[in-house]
Amino acid sequence: MLNRRNFLADSAMRAGFLSIAPSLHQVLAAPTITSAPRRFIFIRKSSGIRPKEIAPLNLSDQHRRLDEMKEPFETALDGHELPLWLRGLEPYRERMTILQGLSAKMSENIHWSFSSVMGCFKSNRNTLSAIKRTTIDFELAKLFPSPFGHVELSFAAGRTGIVDGYSAPAPQTRNYCYADPETARQELFKSVLNADAVSSDNDMLSFLQTREGMLLGGIRGREKQRQQAHLNSIDAISARNQQLLEISDSIAQHIPEIAPVHTAGGPNASTPEKQLAMTDVLIAAMKAGLTNVVTYTIDDLGTPITGLPGNETDRVGIHPLGHDEAFGGVPAWKTREQIRISHVNQIRTIIDRFSSVPEGDGTMFDNTMIMYFPENGETHHGVGSEAPFLIMSGKNCSLDLAGRYIRLPFLGNEGHKTLGNWYTTLLNAHGNPLEHYGDLDPEMSRKKLPQTGPIAQFIPAG
Repeated sequence: MLNRRNFLADSAMRAGFLSIAPSLHQVLAAPTITSAPRRFIFIRKSSGIRPKEIAPLNLSDQHRRLDEMKEPFETALDGHELPLWLRGLEPYRERMTILQGLSAKMSENIHWSFSSVMGCFKSNRNTLSAIKRTTIDFELAKLFPSPFGHVELSFAAGRTGIVDGYSAPAPQTRNYCYADPETARQELFKSVLNADAVSSDNDMLSFLQTREGMLLGGIRGREKQRQQAHLNSIDAISARNQQLLEISDSIAQHIPEIAPVHTAGGPNASTPEKQLAMTDVLIAAMKAGLTNVVTYTIDDLGTPITGLPGNETDRVGIHPLGHDEAFGGVPAWKTREQIRISHVNQIRTIIDRFSSVPEGDGTMFDNTMIMYFPENGETHHGVGSEAPFLIMSGKNCSLDLAGRYIRLPFLGNEGHKTLGNWYTTLLNAHGNPLEHYGDLDPEMSRKKLPQTGPIAQFIPAG
């Protein structure tokens, strides 16, 4: 865990690569259909999503054959039976997309992806020097500024407090993340819960700025540029703190309640309890306008799963579960399904809550996109040839894909699309016209097949 002084210095450095101090008008203005920001929630899961697990159960014979052969097609979800684990989202199936056929070979696979699944590069197990670019979540946060810019949450094994994250605000720069609900609540809502601490933080930042400023005279070249960025970041985080203090009355309306079981990192809280508490914090932060982009690592291979229906008294290990080890006499496939159900419960909670908040001529959910996907590809030992995505998108989504099961051409075939194509599509549709995001796929390159640009079929005509 980071101590306060290191956290302030480190987070200032990371935060400065993002514009995190929009005007008060931006934060407090009544949302309208034209002014409401777009919101993005990335939910990363471990141990893969097997393509068959996410496919509708009653595809036509023709579509089932195409699906098994991994040939491209699409069909409306209306009239199709969803897999058991997705049925909690049944009321919102018209806003659902099941996207098959994306590959992620340029990312790391097997057990872990670290930063790479968010940045389309090989991160060498999150080695700092290997972080090649700003990750997709931070790129989107630049397009829709907010006081915190981007927020990262994580339930990883043995981690509480403020820890290293998996996203990157810039090349060779790790993000930080909140690893338990109470820490996330205390830090995101600090301007109301502990205004004195915010003022103290500003004093610390002023000290760091003076100390670092004195060092500038003795450094040169790239290191001087990095140090200057550090100083600029301190200014930015200090300005953010001041802004949060000024709008604290508005923020106070959205402070989430956290049960006592979550204090001190919540060691006695069950996994469903932890997930619900973190989801409450995520929802509150977005409703308060503190952020428009959240990345949520909902589990990793070391995350102990407790209190799961069917395995209430077990401490389930995701890694042995991936190797088909049963817990409490429950088959591994069934426990894996129950884990996915617990994830979908969080997605359903977010949609339900956002759907109850008026915004413009609709609701908050109308301006939100939730993406649930495997960090490591198509199975426990993923190879990245497939990376299934579950996408829930509101009515104002800038992409044309809702209500459909879509299988894209398989890796190595004409028209195949990679994770980089998907992220390019997100950026192009929301104001960043870059030609292509991320590294290229080596197999597609060997075959000299086109692989840059967005997925054109998802971008509405005109």
